[in-house]
Amino acid sequence: MSSANPDRMTRQELRAGLSLASIFALRMLGLFLILPVFALAAQKLPGGDNLTLVGVALGIYGLTQAALQLPFGMASDRYGRKKVIVIGLLIFAAGSFMAAAAPDIWWTIVGRALQGAGAISAAVTALAADLTREQHRTKVMALIGSSIGLMFALSLVAAPALNAVIGLHGIFILTGLLALAAILLVAKVVPDPPPAGHHDHAPVGFMDVLLNPQLMRLNFGILTLHFIQMAMFVVVPGALVATGDLPVNEHWKVYLPVVLASFVLMLPPIFYAERRARIKPVFVGSVFVLLLAQGGFLYGSSLFNALVANLVVFFVVFNILEASLPSLVSRIAPPQAKGTALGIYNTTQSLGLFLGGAVGGVLAKHYGAAGVFGVGIALALIWLVIAVTMQAPSVVALREFCIQPQVDLENLREQLAGLPGVREAVVEPEKRMAYLKVNLERWDERRVRQLIEGEA
Repeated sequence: MSSANPDRMTRQELRAGLSLASIFALRMLGLFLILPVFALAAQKLPGGDNLTLVGVALGIYGLTQAALQLPFGMASDRYGRKKVIVIGLLIFAAGSFMAAAAPDIWWTIVGRALQGAGAISAAVTALAADLTREQHRTKVMALIGSSIGLMFALSLVAAPALNAVIGLHGIFILTGLLALAAILLVAKVVPDPPPAGHHDHAPVGFMDVLLNPQLMRLNFGILTLHFIQMAMFVVVPGALVATGDLPVNEHWKVYLPVVLASFVLMLPPIFYAERRARIKPVFVGSVFVLLLAQGGFLYGSSLFNALVANLVVFFVVFNILEASLPSLVSRIAPPQAKGTALGIYNTTQSLGLFLGGAVGGVLAKHYGAAGVFGVGIALALIWLVIAVTMQAPSVVALREFCIQPQVDLENLREQLAGLPGVREAVVEPEKRMAYLKVNLERWDERRVRQLIEGEA
C-alpha cells in the first residue's frame, strides 16, 4: 500500500488550491472594483442620477446569484465541474462587456444581472472538495476565502485610481478580461477531478439534501454570518467617521491592515483544527467569539481603537467560519450530491447578504447601531446553540492499494464499496489500483486487504 502523507498537502492539492483561489480572485477583483466608485460614476449615465436604479444595479447581481447557484451546483454534479465553471465565467464575462457598452443605467442593470447569472461558486467549491483530502480541505477553503478578502481590500485602494484613468466602462471591460483569464486557468492549470467514486447508496433526492439536519445547521450558519457582515457595514463606516474623524475615502487605511492581519491570525486555529481533528471545537469556539465581537461592537462602537480591535476579531472569526462551513458541507453531503449541497449553501449565503443589507438598513434607520448589533447578538446566540448540537464530522482519509494480478476486477469495486466504513471506492483496471475514501473509525482494513489480495 502507498498513501500520501496525511500531514502534508500534495503538490496537486497545492496546485488545485492556488489555481481555484486565483479563479475566485480574478472574478471577485473585477466585481469589487465597481463597488467603491459605481454610485458616483453612474451619475454620468442617463438615468444614473436615480439612486434607486443605482441600488438596483448594485443589488441585482446578488439576486441572480442567489437564483442560479443551485442550478449551477446541480449541473456540476451531472455534467462535470470544469465545464460548468467555464460556462459560468463566459456568462459573467458577457455581462461585464454588456455593462461596459451600456448606453444608460437600464442596460447597466441588465449587464449586472447577466454577471450574476454566472453563478459558479458552488461548482468551484465542489471542485475544491473533489481535488483535496478532507484533512486539508479547510485550508484550501481558507485559501479561497482569503483571496476574496484580499481582492476586496485591494479594490478599496485601486478602484479610485482606475476610475480616474479608464472610467466605469473601462473597469467593466477589465472585469470581463479578468474572467476570460480565469477560463485559461481552468483549462490549463486546474487539475482534472479524479474519476467519480462508486458508492452503494441509493440516489439522493433534492429534498433529502435540503432537509438534511446537519446541512441545515450549516446553511443557517452561513446565512447568519453574511447577514451580520452586511448589517454591520450599514453602520460601521459611519461609526469610523464619527469616532476617528476619518473621511470615507480613507477608510481603506483601516480595512486593509485589518483584513491582512485577520488572514495571519486565522491560520493557527485552522491548522490546529485540521491536524488534531478538532474541527467542531474550533468551529463552535469561533461562533462564540463572533457573539463576543457583536457585544464588543454594541458597547465599544463609540471608541475608535475599540472599533478597530473588534473589526480585527470579527474578520478573524469570519475568515475561520467562511473556510470551515463549505468544508463541513462537502464532508457531510452525500458524495454524489456535493454540488447540490454546495448550491443550496451558496444560495443561503446570497440570501444572507441580501437580508443583511435590507434588514440592516431598516434597523439602522429606526434603532441605530444598537439595533443592528443587538440583532447580531441574538442571531449569533441562536447559531451558537445550533452549532453545539451539530455532530462532529467523521475522520475520513484516502487509502490506495495495489491489486494483486490474480484478483478478478469485474465485481471488485462493488465489493469494496459495500464494506463497512468505505464511503467511496474507485478501481482503475489499467493501473490495477484501488482508491478508497474510508471512515477511519469504522473501516475494516483486514477485509479490504483480503479482497485486493485475492484471499477468500
